Amino acid sequence: MKKLKFILPILALIVLFTSCNPSDDNPIVDETDGLQKVTEFSNQDHTIEMYTKSGKFYTGYNEISIRIKNNTDNTYFNDYTINWMPKMVMPSMTHSCPKSTINKDLEADSLYKGYLVFQMTSADNSGWSIKFIYTINNVEYTIENTISVLQAPRQRVTVFTGSDGVRYILAMVNPSKPEIAVNDMEVTLHKMENMMSFPIVPDYTITLDPRMPSMGNHSSPNNTDLTYNTDEMMYNGDLSLTMTGYWKLNLKLLNPNGEILKGEDITDNVPSSSLYLEIEF
Repeated sequence: MKKLKFILPILALIVLFTSCNPSDDNPIVDETDGLQKVTEFSNQDHTIEMYTKSGKFYTGYNEISIRIKNNTDNTYFNDYTINWMPKMVMPSMTHSCPKSTINKDLEADSLYKGYLVFQMTSADNSGWSIKFIYTINNVEYTIENTISVLQAPRQRVTVFTGSDGVRYILAMVNPSKPEIAVNDMEVTLHKMENMMSFPIVPDYTITLDPRMPSMGNHSSPNNTDLTYNTDEMMYNGDLSLTMTGYWKLNLKLLNPNGEILKGEDITDNVPSSSLYLEIEF
């Protein structure tokens, strides 16, 4: 009986301890795991946090995760609508950039996702700003602040005028981590409708001819041209990389009629196209 008197309190403590710990079946999930905060905007009521994988904004394509914190109790909202307007103010003009809508991240409770394609830098916070207009519980709010955009290490975005007189913005999405393999290649294509509007351009074709200038300008096998994916609203193709180093991805842009709007075939006399993106790994 004496042993039982000692054992019962110990069992009670074990039960209490295990019941107070989170269940292994329901672990606490950090929704921002793998992301780094770039910046945050605040007003009296809320704080909008912006995240990317690198913790920075670069020229070219930027996938951005967003969440809104209630400043009163430091909890995060999971049901709202939100839109953004990026803006670059220059001495002679003001313009925006290609942008997606912001949609709920279906794999997270409080995160929303979208992308911006920055055409130029503003490393000192003097040019680019973002204005958010969002609605929570049928009340509309706004927040606006400046951001810093750094130069990407290689050409991940190009802005050009096609033979049709249209201004286009072409940006690399993937591969974000190139490998010696046949990589999934993905790009966005927008056109400048006016200084503040950059709609997606669908149903074109982007031909692909990757070359290594430092290695006799050799190419690689098993590449495929990029075609428009209606579901993703981006262009997809195959990029074959046979060794590490610097690659120039020579491109041509063709409209639905097969007319070349920008770019050239690579020949002995034409070592690179006037339309290209770059990768180095």
